[in-house]
Amino acid sequence: MNRPSTVYFVGSGPGDPELITVKGKKLLEEADVVVYAGSLVKERVLTYCRKDAVIYNSASMTLEEITEAIIGAVREGKKVVRLHSGDPSLYSALNEQIEILEREGIDCEVIPGVCSAFSASAGLKRELTIPGLTQTVILTRLEGRTPVPERERLSSLAKHRATMCIFLSVGMIDRVVTELKEGYPAHTPVAVVYRASWEDEIIIKGTLKDISEKIKRRGIKRHAVIIVGTALEGYGKRTKLYNKDFKHGYR
Repeated sequence: MNRPSTVYFVGSGPGDPELITVKGKKLLEEADVVVYAGSLVKERVLTYCRKDAVIYNSASMTLEEITEAIIGAVREGKKVVRLHSGDPSLYSALNEQIEILEREGIDCEVIPGVCSAFSASAGLKRELTIPGLTQTVILTRLEGRTPVPERERLSSLAKHRATMCIFLSVGMIDRVVTELKEGYPAHTPVAVVYRASWEDEIIIKGTLKDISEKIKRRGIKRHAVIIVGTALEGYGKRTKLYNKDFKHGYR
């Protein structure tokens, strides 16, 4: 049994409220207080909350205001859910929140969620790792207000020619394409998925030659994942996993 002071950081998934995990939904149903990322989390997820739950929209709150609200609720013996979009382990400011709570002696538990990159690949009906093409997926972003280490620049990562899922960067699509061309050929397929799993999801396909212009024509500047790599072409070699002659303990 968890102690009353536990705060639950829950990944709500990419947008579709049915893509939250069973455990995440259960915690929302039980929570006294919910702090959700209002600019990113689809509000329909909040229908799982109790009618009397206190709900904070963190879109207009500072880190200190968020943690003060959580700490205050915990001190009153309330069950708290901090609801993040996608999965809390990516681009969520998870560490800095937990650091403050742990200094206050408050235990935390993280409940994973469906990452938007995987929801995007589902919308594309494509596997990101294909035998003979690539067995590596890189999750990254272009440098914006948040710096990126020099060794992790897109131009460097592109030299691996692995499947790359690029977050928080579609508004700088020209820079993205320029850096990617440092490693990928210009004919490399690219897909941009806007609002993956939402009702207004948009999928735009192209190559490094033309994707920038296509994105500009649609006016997409945020809430999109860029996926690049030969895996998007579809089919490589067949996996050995289901080969009739393949002996394996993990089929």
